[in-house]
Amino acid sequence: MMTNIAKENFARWNDALRTLDPDTVAALYTENATFLPTLSPDFKRGIPGAREYFIHFLEKHPIGTIVESAVQSLSEDAYLHSGLYDFEVDAEEGGRTVVHARFTYFWVREGEEWKIVHHHSSLLPNT
Repeated sequence: MMTNIAKENFARWNDALRTLDPDTVAALYTENATFLPTLSPDFKRGIPGAREYFIHFLEKHPIGTIVESAVQSLSEDAYLHSGLYDFEVDAEEGGRTVVHARFTYFWVREGEEWKIVHHHSSLLPNT
């Protein structure tokens, strides 16, 4: 069951990216969220931190695709979703490029909504 919820929540998050609206994306995070973003050295906190990051990330018109993931149910109201994903983004020299990254999302249910309380994403190391 949590696997289906995780797929739905990732789709919601990815759809929020497609709006190119940082407020729409940031609304998926909790007030006390922590966020270690892929393309920033900063430790972001809460909705304002998420919004600040997505202002710039959304300029690249990202589209995410999960390559491999696992879902760990922590309770009826919390789960951890982690794995690998690719982002197709605008390249600096024009055209599009793919960024390979790993991710961890810690989702919690707040009332009827699922929100992200922790998000960590980093570039996939070269092997």
